[in-house]
Amino acid sequence: MTLSTSQKNVDLGWTKIRTLDSSVEGGGGKKTENLLSENLSFPLRCFLVSGSSTMAASSALRLILGSSSASRRQILSEMGYQFTLLSADIDEKEIRMEKPEELVVALAHAKADAILEKMTKNGMMQEIVDSQETTLLITADQVVVHDGVIREKPTTPEEARKFIQGYSQSHAATIGSVLVTDVKNGSRRGGWDKSEVYFHKIPDEVIDSLIEEGNVFYVAGGLLVEHPLTSPLVESIVGTMDSVMGLPKALTEKLIKDSLQES
Repeated sequence: MTLSTSQKNVDLGWTKIRTLDSSVEGGGGKKTENLLSENLSFPLRCFLVSGSSTMAASSALRLILGSSSASRRQILSEMGYQFTLLSADIDEKEIRMEKPEELVVALAHAKADAILEKMTKNGMMQEIVDSQETTLLITADQVVVHDGVIREKPTTPEEARKFIQGYSQSHAATIGSVLVTDVKNGSRRGGWDKSEVYFHKIPDEVIDSLIEEGNVFYVAGGLLVEHPLTSPLVESIVGTMDSVMGLPKALTEKLIKDSLQES
């Protein structure tokens, strides 16, 4: 497989990374991910996950996932990491940017700032400073772009219906950021990733069921490609499934490794 199309350096003011603007090519066409069909349901607790990752097994590394997203918890678990959960609890509507890439980056920073402040107030920060561990905080954000318009989480059934109907026999792009903060020294490394999802026709009864179930109100753009009702309706994904679900594995792994090398 070769990476192609528009590859460029992007300077977002905090780190310069390599990004793919459009697609991943292999075998002469779009890369279509195998779609998940199971429901995602995880309790809000500390995850202790055993895996094959060398860094995941390292007792010198402590990870904090600053997110309440079930999808991000699942993905980081699949990567073999142990981590603790904290949530930022910020008003995302207070941060506005014209470009989706700038918006998700700014929100990831805002979430990190809020969590670090919370850790300082509850004494967790002092515990980390006194320890011998390297502690990394992972924050992330995602928006959906459809017809050039940024879509965040729908707030009403009418908005959710409009969003999902727009994807029918059409496509949408997901723009997601990842930010890794070294809690002890304050250094940050981050980047963003883009994927595109192409849909077949989405029947009205499927939209009705998704809205009644309610999970669409907790994801950017109401986009639930991994849901058993919508996954059969996905024609193809240009990019990766984990990126669409809110935490691109390759980018996250790179940022963790780069942060550990600097610590």
